[in-house]
Amino acid sequence: MKGIGRGHREQGPGILGRGQAEGKRLFREWFERIDGAAQTGDRVAYVFVMGSLVEVLRCFDFLTVFPEINSLQTAVRKRSGELLSYAEDYGYSPDICGYVKADVAVQLQKGRHPLGTIPRPDLAVLTNACNTYLKWGEIWERLHGTPVVAVDVPQSRSMAEASAGAGPSLADRRYVEMQIRELIETCETLVGTRFDIDRLRDVLGYANRMGAAWRRVLDANRAVPAPFDAMSEGTIYLGVANAMRGTEEGARYLEDLAEEMEYKATLGIGPSGQEKHRLAFIGVPCYPIFRRFHELFSEWGGAFVTSSYLWFASGGLDLDHEYNLDDPIGSLAEGVLRAVRHATDAMLFHDRQLLSSIDQFAIDGVVYHPVKSCRTVSTGLADSRRAVLGARDVLCLYIESDMMDKRVVSEAQLKNRIDAFFEGLDSRRLRRAAAEPLTAAKEAG
Repeated sequence: MKGIGRGHREQGPGILGRGQAEGKRLFREWFERIDGAAQTGDRVAYVFVMGSLVEVLRCFDFLTVFPEINSLQTAVRKRSGELLSYAEDYGYSPDICGYVKADVAVQLQKGRHPLGTIPRPDLAVLTNACNTYLKWGEIWERLHGTPVVAVDVPQSRSMAEASAGAGPSLADRRYVEMQIRELIETCETLVGTRFDIDRLRDVLGYANRMGAAWRRVLDANRAVPAPFDAMSEGTIYLGVANAMRGTEEGARYLEDLAEEMEYKATLGIGPSGQEKHRLAFIGVPCYPIFRRFHELFSEWGGAFVTSSYLWFASGGLDLDHEYNLDDPIGSLAEGVLRAVRHATDAMLFHDRQLLSSIDQFAIDGVVYHPVKSCRTVSTGLADSRRAVLGARDVLCLYIESDMMDKRVVSEAQLKNRIDAFFEGLDSRRLRRAAAEPLTAAKEAG
């Protein structure tokens, strides 16, 4: 862990809590700009967190809107239930992704959202990182006549390839680069201005700074206690990282955040409450009862020090990849390849990365949270749990609810399972403590 410089010590208490406060401010201002897009005349592009390609869109002054973020915010603000019912009354099945249904209801109600008005898209850009993205884009195409650009990113062909972590092939890179150039041509036609490659270099430079800072933030949680909770606080930081990607403001924010987390790690400052058990969270949080869901763990001293959400939804910022500014389009193609492939692997083949995290972050419990709304994230979690239990001496909890639909969330059932999980963790800790003197005596003898 990096030490604290004199500047850190002089800042003292002023640095504490800065990341959360600034994150909320930036997020609020971003939504205010989205709300006012109709009046300002901003061009609007709908994008997704896994392969957003905002680096290109910023070169044409598109205001980027993330429908996934919009939808989860309706759940956090207790409005998702009515939106899901609206979409189902319109004809959408209860089994369809809750993010999609909430967005459809918002679109059908002229963009009315708890945080303002969501403008109609002038362009939609998506990848095949999630199978739902493709059908979601078709909905906007039907509702608004939106031009949709789908970038097909070659995926890992096998578990062995995903585990090897090899870089993308030249053929795959050229395939994605060709599609990025087609996206640039589409933007030029829609906007009526020529592409400025020097502006792309500026955007990629800020993205490089953000990636370096984001990795410092994640790495800081190796400290004991961890300076932030990866599920509750991490979701705030992740939202800003996506919304401000490729901007000077975003780079400054994440660099300040990394400084705060390293400061807290060095002084042993964690989130409020005692860190008794270090946990990993696999899946998507339960947003309909987000605060209470976190409390069910924190009340037992459970601290989430890492989360698969911070891997697969960070747009590749967690990867040790830096854009080559001498070859911006080719380097962007490689970055998109790595990020989308990594995101999909983190959802479908995450066992190796999870095992590595257990070792690096001294994790003693893993929480798996499959959700009704998202089969992509939830696929294979039961098998992963079995594999992890066989490979590491940790306890694993498997709980089911949803990221959007409170109708399938039972707080009482969740509490029973979570309480039993922590009773097991406490019991194991006591047994280990009792065994330590005997082990020491045998070694001495």
